[in-house]
Amino acid sequence: MANEKKNLVELKSHLENGEEIESHIFGAYQAKIMNNDSVRNGVLVATETRIIFYAKKMFGYDMEVFPYLNISSIEVSKDFMGHKISFFATGNKVTVKWIHSKNIMEFVTLVRDRIGKKHEPSIIAKETTSEKSPIEKIKELKELLDIGIITQEEFDAKKKQLLEMI
Repeated sequence: MANEKKNLVELKSHLENGEEIESHIFGAYQAKIMNNDSVRNGVLVATETRIIFYAKKMFGYDMEVFPYLNISSIEVSKDFMGHKISFFATGNKVTVKWIHSKNIMEFVTLVRDRIGKKHEPSIIAKETTSEKSPIEKIKELKELLDIGIITQEEFDAKKKQLLEMI
């Protein structure tokens, strides 16, 4: 079963240098695979430059990327099963349904403000071209621990590993 927090942690390793998750929702991604409907639970995240759908699987992951420049519109609706977001990217309709996130309108507003535009990473992101120090990585892990994305055990194990690098 897909887990929102684990999907977010796993996705972070696939972000580009300096890219940060600005908003996210968890739901079921509806797609056509080999002419059959497929539904995958995962996270839909908005970064400064793109939307990313990420779904962790038992032996891997599914990931699709949609730059804002390629998105023409976004729609939101709600029924008894939860919210549904649909957007159109390069002629394809992307739908995520059964969303129960409280920040759905924050997500939609952020995307609406950016669709159809090319976004360059911020100056801070451009300047962050070198690898982060172990201390900086520990600080980031502590933030993830504080907001409940990782467990104390995961934090302690990674902290120990990073401290051995110093």
